[in-house]
Amino acid sequence: MESIQNIKQKFGIIGYDYALHRALEKAIQVAPTDISVLVLGESGVGKEFIPKIIHQYSCRKHHSYIAVNCGAIPEGTIDSELFGHEKGSFTGATSMRKGYFEGANGGTIFLDEVGELPLTTQVRLLRILESGEFIKVGSSNIQKTNIRIVAATNLNMIESIQRGKFREDLYYRLNTVQINVPPLRFRKNDIKFLFKKFSNDFAEKYNMPPVTLTDESIKYLENYSWPGNIRQLKNLIEQISVVETKREIQEKKLKEYIPENIPSISFSHSSHETFFHDFSSRERDFFYKILFDMKKNLNNLKDITFQLIKNNKNSRFFEKNQQLMEKVFGKMIRNSDNSIFQLEDSSKSSSEEDLDYEEVEEDSSKNESTSFSLQRKEVEFIQKALKKNNGKRKQAAKELGISERTLYRKIKQYGL
Repeated sequence: MESIQNIKQKFGIIGYDYALHRALEKAIQVAPTDISVLVLGESGVGKEFIPKIIHQYSCRKHHSYIAVNCGAIPEGTIDSELFGHEKGSFTGATSMRKGYFEGANGGTIFLDEVGELPLTTQVRLLRILESGEFIKVGSSNIQKTNIRIVAATNLNMIESIQRGKFREDLYYRLNTVQINVPPLRFRKNDIKFLFKKFSNDFAEKYNMPPVTLTDESIKYLENYSWPGNIRQLKNLIEQISVVETKREIQEKKLKEYIPENIPSISFSHSSHETFFHDFSSRERDFFYKILFDMKKNLNNLKDITFQLIKNNKNSRFFEKNQQLMEKVFGKMIRNSDNSIFQLEDSSKSSSEEDLDYEEVEEDSSKNESTSFSLQRKEVEFIQKALKKNNGKRKQAAKELGISERTLYRKIKQYGL
């Protein structure tokens, strides 16, 4: 499998953010398959790179790749654009026309802003996803196409479904694999690298020295919220490159281009609730998913460490790190046979030796107070996964990335 670094160099992608790398990894992993992919992210984050990567590393790379901006095509002509039309099917149809799905047969089609599709077009698209069949406008003949669909949107699709703007069955067909591209304000450390890249590009384009930033200017850019994301940053750098005569840009000069009173996204808010309130629901889901995965990985690490201690394979490690281990697992005691360590619950007598590790994990998690209600988001993710998989726990657990036993325990714990 191609390395992330090679992918970034090949497609001109700049950045070292974890969420960005995760999106690229998922694109590479799903590329050899034919499953549909839904790319989510705000406008201007660079979602268009994902379908290009998927197509390039798929078995369809020698066939056509077509990108369609669904939001830019008028509602009255979009069916004709996508599926084609017969001569005389409507006013102005002076000849037969092939649509994108017919023209890209064997290849990949990227439907950007898929959330803007009219409901009638969504029905046609659903049929292609289910059977590969479509009918041209003004025709009664069924045609077949072998095509891979990658879609993208900056809309909150769940809200669109609730408002009746998007079909739920189509959403789940498109969202076989979901790839989230993070906004620029979540990639603070990447801003200086992006600035340097764009600055050098425009210096070459306009035959002038590249602009540079002072340390204060870099901090100012990192604390800006970037509602237009990478597209806004690129436009800013091009404007500065052309207009400014001094090539080192001070913070004061930057404030002339981007307002100082725009609130930055920072962890310094007085409460985490205020912090998350500033996000859209899609961003909150994205952030909570990262936290959910982090908690799951931490619990797995705890489980592995505990099992090592329990199997008496690492007693010397415990001797050297007793204070740390007690902080992670709670109070520990040595058995009379000097061979195994157990967890001791202060609410029980010392004779109760068979304390289940998962019970201790639950007790400790109940004591962890968090202002952004991680448990509530866990419940929400579990409910969505169960609903999507029609209550089948094994499939839901696989989608959540946890064991079926852990899912059962969570269902019991939350009374689902």
